[in-house]
Amino acid sequence: MSTEENKAVVRRELEELYNEGGNLDAAEEVYAPDFVGHEPAVGDIRGVEGAKQYAATMRLAFPDLSCTVEDQMAEGDKVVTRWSAHGTHQGETEDLGPATGNRMEITGISIERFYDGKVAESWDNYDALGMMQQLGLVPAPEQAQA
Repeated sequence: MSTEENKAVVRRELEELYNEGGNLDAAEEVYAPDFVGHEPAVGDIRGVEGAKQYAATMRLAFPDLSCTVEDQMAEGDKVVTRWSAHGTHQGETEDLGPATGNRMEITGISIERFYDGKVAESWDNYDALGMMQQLGLVPAPEQAQA
């Protein structure tokens, strides 16, 4: 596949798996069967079902989740995407606990390696601490000193 086709797969990943009203079954077409996602807050995500479960958890926690591709670059078998996301913490999950009702806005960068037209491996980096502070799950520096 061309780099443009790979970039389109990443855009589809964000739009269908993470955005409100998306389609979790798209994971079958986006991820390779032996997919590994290196996610900073929860550790490695493995396989298509693991990717589906992670996306479902994020959508449960943030039913109004909206992800936007801000910039993309591709070379060879890799796509780098700078993205932003925002949503309201309205659902209880194991990782984020009970809903806080707080909004979060984060930015991140993902590097995804492709094999045979699908995402085989992903390295994600985003402001997990900032997200936790916005949700009120971790005190902000000014709160910690008070």
